[in-house]
Amino acid sequence: MSERSEGTAQHSERSERTVQQGERTIQKGGRSLSLDAALRVERPGFVLDIQLTARPGEVVALIGPNGAGKSTALRALAGLEPLSAGVVHLDGETLDDPAARVRLRPEQRPVGVVFQDYLLFPHLSALENVAFGPRAHGVAKRQARTLAQEWLRRVGLGDLASAKPGQLSGGQAQRVALARALAVEPRLLLLDEPLAALDAATRVDVRADLRRHLSAYDGSCVLVTHDPLDAMVLADRIVVLEAGQITQEGRPAEVARAPRTTYVARLVGLNLYRGYADGPVVRLAGSGEVTVAQPSTGEVFVAFQPSAVALHPERPAGSPRNCWPVTVSTVERHGDLMRVRLAGVPPVLADVTAGAVADLGLTPGTQLWAAVKAAETRVYPA
Repeated sequence: MSERSEGTAQHSERSERTVQQGERTIQKGGRSLSLDAALRVERPGFVLDIQLTARPGEVVALIGPNGAGKSTALRALAGLEPLSAGVVHLDGETLDDPAARVRLRPEQRPVGVVFQDYLLFPHLSALENVAFGPRAHGVAKRQARTLAQEWLRRVGLGDLASAKPGQLSGGQAQRVALARALAVEPRLLLLDEPLAALDAATRVDVRADLRRHLSAYDGSCVLVTHDPLDAMVLADRIVVLEAGQITQEGRPAEVARAPRTTYVARLVGLNLYRGYADGPVVRLAGSGEVTVAQPSTGEVFVAFQPSAVALHPERPAGSPRNCWPVTVSTVERHGDLMRVRLAGVPPVLADVTAGAVADLGLTPGTQLWAAVKAAETRVYPA
C-alpha cells in the first residue's frame, strides 16, 4: 500500500471511530471535549488543584518546574494516583468521582501511557511487548500478535519484531513504547517526558516522528515535558503548572509571545517585568522603570529579548531612555551566543557574542551599562 493510500485508509478509520464516539463526547460551551477533568490531589505540604480539558485530536502539553505537579496530574488521569476531590470524564464516561465513590482501576480505563523510562518488559520481544496491551484487554493471542506487528510497522520497526529491549536504541525503545500504548486504541494518550531519555541527536528525529504519529491520533493526548522545544513542536496547547496551580495556558505561540510568570519568561528566553504604566513609562514592581514605545495605562507586563540588550563599558553617549548600571553575575554559553546575567535595577539577561565577552572583559563583578531601545519592548495587560 502506498503512503498516500495508507494515510487515506487511516483517516477513514479515524473518522469512523470519531462518529462512533460522537454521542459520548461532552459538549461544553459549544466546543466538544473528550477529556474534562477537575483534579485535586492533597499531600502533606502540596496540593494539586487544576481544571484540565482536551478536544479530540488535541495534544495538550503540561510544563512547569520540578515539583509543580505535572506527573501527579498524569498519574491521576491514568488512575495511578487517587483524587482527593474532583472528577475525570472521558468521552462522557466517568473514570473518577470520589464524591460518588466511582474510581475505575488503571486497567479498566481506555487510557494509554508512555512512561519516561518506557517500562518495556526486558524478557519479551518488541512484538510481545506491543501485544501485551491488547492481550491484557482480552484479545486472543494470535490476533494480538497480528495487531502488534501492524503497529510496529506503523512506527517503522516492522523488521525488529523479535528484538529484545536491550537490543534497541533509545529512539527504537521509545517507538515500541508508543506502539504498545496505541495498540489498545486508547481514547486518552498520556506521555510522561517521552523524549527525556534520548541524546540530543536522536531527539530531533524522534521528536519529528512522534509529531507525525500524534497528528494521526484522533483521541486526546496529554504530554508532560520540561523541554520548551518539545512543547512548542508537539503541542496544540500549552498548560503551565506551578506549585499545583495553572498559571498560564494557550497556544504555543501565544505563551511564547506573552509570558505571564518569571518561570515562563525564562523558559522562552525573555526578560519580563511587571509594573504600572502611565503613558510611555512603566514603573516596575519593586524598583526601576522602563520607557516603552506603546503608551499604556494600568497594570502591565513589559517584555524584551536578551538580544535587545546592549552592553557598554561606560554610559553611552546620547543617554538612551532605557539605560542603567549593571554588574555581571554569570556568563554561560547559550546556543551560538553567550548569555550574561546582570544584577541591577532592574536585573536583566543579555545575549552577546563570544567576541563581546572578550572585548568587554565580562567576568563576574564587571560593572557595565545596559541599554534597551523603547522600540524593542512589548507591553501587554497584566
